[in-house]
Amino acid sequence: MVSGSPYLQVSFFFFLFVVSSFAGDPYVFYDWTVSYITASPLGDKQQVIGINGQFPGPILNVTTNWNVVVNVKNDLDEPLLFTWNGIQHRKNSWQDGVSGTNCPIPAGWNWTYEFQVKDQIGSFFYFPSLNFQRAAGGYGGIIINNRAVIPLPFGMPDGDISIFISDSYTKSHKGLRKDVENGVDLGVPDGILINGYGPYRYDPTLVKDGIVYQIINVEPGKTYRFRVHNVGISTSLNFRIQNHNLLLVETEGSYTIQQNYSNMDIHVGQSYSFLVTMDQNASTDYYIVASPRFVNSSDWSKVNGVAILHYSNSQGPASGPLPILNDYDTYFSMNQARSIRWNISAGAARPNPQGSFKYGDITVTDVYVILNRPVELIDGKKRTTLNGISYLPPSTPLKLAQQFKIPGVYKLDFPNKLMNRLPKLDTSVINGTFKGFMEIIFQNNDTTVQSYHLDGYAFFVVGMDFGVWTENSRSTYNKWDGVARSTTQVFPGAWTAILVSLDNAGIWNLRAQNLDSWYLGQETYVSVVNPEADQSEVLLPENSIYCGILSSLQKDQAQRVNFSGAISISGSSKTVFIMLIIALIGHSFR
Repeated sequence: MVSGSPYLQVSFFFFLFVVSSFAGDPYVFYDWTVSYITASPLGDKQQVIGINGQFPGPILNVTTNWNVVVNVKNDLDEPLLFTWNGIQHRKNSWQDGVSGTNCPIPAGWNWTYEFQVKDQIGSFFYFPSLNFQRAAGGYGGIIINNRAVIPLPFGMPDGDISIFISDSYTKSHKGLRKDVENGVDLGVPDGILINGYGPYRYDPTLVKDGIVYQIINVEPGKTYRFRVHNVGISTSLNFRIQNHNLLLVETEGSYTIQQNYSNMDIHVGQSYSFLVTMDQNASTDYYIVASPRFVNSSDWSKVNGVAILHYSNSQGPASGPLPILNDYDTYFSMNQARSIRWNISAGAARPNPQGSFKYGDITVTDVYVILNRPVELIDGKKRTTLNGISYLPPSTPLKLAQQFKIPGVYKLDFPNKLMNRLPKLDTSVINGTFKGFMEIIFQNNDTTVQSYHLDGYAFFVVGMDFGVWTENSRSTYNKWDGVARSTTQVFPGAWTAILVSLDNAGIWNLRAQNLDSWYLGQETYVSVVNPEADQSEVLLPENSIYCGILSSLQKDQAQRVNFSGAISISGSSKTVFIMLIIALIGHSFR
């Protein structure tokens, strides 16, 4: 309630009007210090990467169209970048946080990301994109909520729970990185973590005493939204909750047809939302399990992530064997993946239904069949390839080279199929057609599940099958309600087809999410250039860091930004705003 003179009341409401007029979409500010911290998730002390002392890091909880400002202080001993898995950065690949778009934040420096979660909703996560650092942590969740005017396609849950599942090694990320560089396989992980914690001691012969585990506290009869992210290194994981159904409602920004699952395979880099109702009698606590998939070594049977679902009226601890699952059934998993469909009648970030974009009616302009093979020798070193090319990151980011018109940094010649030539190291980029419609077929000739991610976009997963993709395979495509997402799995000896509308100008990373495959060369970029001058495309940020050929442009580190959390108003609007406030205050006290 506003009290005081009538003029002061008018001034106050005019103040609110001015704020709303000049502020535009809201801003939210985060100040992060990224450093090594000591943790013991598997019982032995090890070094992990924390954010503000947290492992996993804080949740970015925002709403559609908000502007997000994250000031990152790098207290590691090596360069750092964060990428925002699934955030599209409309016309702003400057904020994507990968080696092709940004120079690394040097040790001891800070850098401020600023981006808008434009026309997006759903569940995503962030992680450090360089130097194998994700193996040590540094990841956390991103929740983008609907605006109030856009209804959820389900009842409002009683709670929201983020869960991060990951394979984990006690060896440091630097040690793992060196192993991968030397051609040493990662091998069986030391454990599976759930929210940075080791397993509940469900079997004393497999889990040693003293490990701290995650407990999720719930109330009987209530329904919770579980946002589950596989933030691991290279292991597909099956997620399940003992005696509870998982009602799938969303994946990576798309609402899905609501279907019940007893378990869900979640591949590296993927995110899902489930509604879980606490409808059991709570005679005991219940297991929450994340277990490896598609592994046939007996050593893997000892590696399970186990947390506890604890009802407030629980009558005792969980006990007995874990919920059983066939460890190596790719046919089951593929059929499960095919069953995930887009909810074309639900609204998402906008009031129009998701299915209003009828992707099945659009003519394809470019086709790429991208082949992955097992690790192969190039110049005497083990490397991974896509279409016979192992990506060689240049010292100057592609986006900066494009901005400053520097020739020779990269070539727009990534082949649309495997060429009849020896594998090679190269900085070869896909030349995308702005507002074109690209079909990409990932053909996995390796023996392990791979997952692939495209920054800047959500693509439609329209088909997958075992064997070799052919032109006739298009007859099996789902051209009506294939789910839109940013990461898809490709099973061994199989293919997955996606369709993507290239309407987002920029240079966008296309990568293997499996860290070992990515680190050894399984990535490229898609360059999407608007041939016409586009005033809405974001300009080179004032705080850009320069490296490589452009190193001479780099100035000393600017003073660190301290955020107040106030609404951000810039330029002439800020000047006018301040003058109005001074005038209002002056009139108020006459």
